[in-house]
Amino acid sequence: MAYSAPIFYLHVRTYIEILILILSLVVQAVALIHCLTQRGDGFQAIGTLPKGAWAAILAVCIVLTLLVSNAIGIFSLIGIGAALIYLLDVRPGLKDLSDGKGFW
Repeated sequence: MAYSAPIFYLHVRTYIEILILILSLVVQAVALIHCLTQRGDGFQAIGTLPKGAWAAILAVCIVLTLLVSNAIGIFSLIGIGAALIYLLDVRPGLKDLSDGKGFW
């Protein structure tokens, strides 16, 4: 009975890491899809990196997260950071530029 706790702990930890990895990939994919569907001149108008740079950053982060596939690894954390910076800083600027109209 005393030996079942460490085994259970490892299973729970594995499931939590898989959940974090899936959520990380979803957030990064949403940021990349949003970036690819926007007009290129809007990025220059709000004074941020060009569309190509954001698309490259987000795509490389997704690829590295998939290749390393460690939920709390350095590449996954960098990918989450880049996606959140895009979604919380660039996306509202693009939305304000288009008067808030559109699906996203």
